Amino acid sequence: MALMITTDRSGTRHIPLRFALGIRRLALALCALASLVAIPLQVAAGQSSEVPSHEQLAREIFKELIEIPTVGGSDLTVEAATALAARLIDAGFPAADVQVVGPEQHLGNLVARYRGTDEGGDPVLLMAHIDVVPALREDWSFEPYVFRESDGYFYGRGTTDNKAGAAHLVANFIRWKQEGFIPDRDLIMVLSADEETTGASVTWLVNERRDLVDADFALNTDAGGGVLKEGKPHIFTVQASEKVYLTFQLEVKNPGGHSSIPVDDNAIYRLTMGLARLSEFGFPVEPNEIIRAYFERYAQFEEGETAELMLATANGDAAAAARLANMEPYWNAMLRTTCVATRLAAGHADNALPQTAQAVVNCRILPGRSADDVEAELQRVLGDEEILLTRMGEPTPSPPSPLTSEIMGTLESLVEELFPGAPVIPTMSTGATDGLYVRNGGIPVYGVSAMLEDEDEEIRAHGRDERLSTRAFYDALEFWYRMLKAFSS
Repeated sequence: MALMITTDRSGTRHIPLRFALGIRRLALALCALASLVAIPLQVAAGQSSEVPSHEQLAREIFKELIEIPTVGGSDLTVEAATALAARLIDAGFPAADVQVVGPEQHLGNLVARYRGTDEGGDPVLLMAHIDVVPALREDWSFEPYVFRESDGYFYGRGTTDNKAGAAHLVANFIRWKQEGFIPDRDLIMVLSADEETTGASVTWLVNERRDLVDADFALNTDAGGGVLKEGKPHIFTVQASEKVYLTFQLEVKNPGGHSSIPVDDNAIYRLTMGLARLSEFGFPVEPNEIIRAYFERYAQFEEGETAELMLATANGDAAAAARLANMEPYWNAMLRTTCVATRLAAGHADNALPQTAQAVVNCRILPGRSADDVEAELQRVLGDEEILLTRMGEPTPSPPSPLTSEIMGTLESLVEELFPGAPVIPTMSTGATDGLYVRNGGIPVYGVSAMLEDEDEEIRAHGRDERLSTRAFYDALEFWYRMLKAFSS
């Protein structure tokens, strides 16, 4: 049965759920029955082999999400949002508090409100996204949109980015409802539809339907995390800032001609020589408040020269920061604005001189740095007025979120409880999340995925054979359960 989005007088687009609920409920019941038989038990030494029901539920939701290929911009994001909405309504949430809304037919945000007593103040916004980047079967060792569990890992597109976070939120909402938990403030869950592309869906919520998402602060499952060292918690990161995304197109044009008569002015050569100059250039290091705090705390767990450089960087030593940047690509990305070539295209025939050569350069700009200054610096570095530089969209500024005692103190207590010995370290994401648009709308955002992975685990988000350890999935599920009770009780 097809789902239709209708528009009310306020301009909000709604997806009626009643058409899907009957079929969805039957399907969910069958899935639940199958899951009781099929779920591999996570057995640790000395522990019971019985899997808690809330973990079974979270795994079931996770599997369902992975197997809906919600590539950004497709109607399947609406299908996934509607499936999760049906689960919440079946669990007892009023239909009026569970909405699938968005600015366009194919962009369906799930917005669900867990009603509290209002004694604790304004609501807390809880964020995840259900869209994913495309995955090609030929690039993977197995089908990317089939949920797979093997050797202590969950596999599938979206396992780390960001369907685990969505599963954690939905499963915990249902768990609290089953327990009869009543928070002292409203909890608002938003699962957005196009974080991996334009961010239009969450921007629309912040700007056009602020009544649905207005909050004291937001907790984002799509940022932060942590590291295990030799199997033990090593650090726990909280994302309080992120870089600003801006992409440029570079283009060179000339008359071209026959390839049998080469000329000096070749569009490909001009463009690639400019890119070669860019490859040798580095923006200056500019450690901000968040980054200085990051290195000050991280220095406690390093030794020798690295620890000394971290402490010096925390104290504003630019020379020390530059040396740190040269030691580790991630630190380099944290300490300075970066611009890197990501795409290249040129020519129109094998036997013709190119009339056009194009490249895409993606920049991640430090908060507080002007996009105009970055563009001017790029043009200077390229060193050729014939290379036309054009912005592919406009940047959205994202001010850092304040590191308040309410946020950091609560998190530090919880981390010591669940991940003893791991320090809580504020950090800045080198990539971008929906937090960018929410922060820009005046709501502080803190990335607290709470998923700790081994220090040697390669980053597979957006890449081949994306995976998440089962331990990280279930540990984060419990962390979010306790964290939201701590912030709303």
